[in-house]
Amino acid sequence: MSLLDGSLRLSATGPLAPEHAWARYTEPRRWSVWSPQIREVDYPLAVIEPGTHGRVRGVGGVVAVFTVDEVDHATRTWSWSVRSGPLRVRLHHGVEEAAGGSTAWAEVHALWPVVVGYAPVARWALGRLVTP
Repeated sequence: MSLLDGSLRLSATGPLAPEHAWARYTEPRRWSVWSPQIREVDYPLAVIEPGTHGRVRGVGGVVAVFTVDEVDHATRTWSWSVRSGPLRVRLHHGVEEAAGGSTAWAEVHALWPVVVGYAPVARWALGRLVTP
């Protein structure tokens, strides 16, 4: 760990029920619907499982490979490690019940420039995740 390493927690609350937000989070085929930076997902399963790998294609043709590190359906949390070229990001996600809907959150762990650059897009995606 160095002074360049950063961590930031982002969240959004919306009217979508927690079980529906959780399904959107854990079904990779649905990621491009609510996550504007993802254009395509190549993943072998319908629902994420720990120890599995996949690939996402983003805006501008950027490709990232990922490993699902942890999934806990009971607490609605999951983590993954994402790599694109030399950039490495670890993300921890969750969905919680909120008045009238749910709160989705993400903790982003990477070099500070990556964290700061990714934050606005991640916040926008979280808002879309919890909105029908």
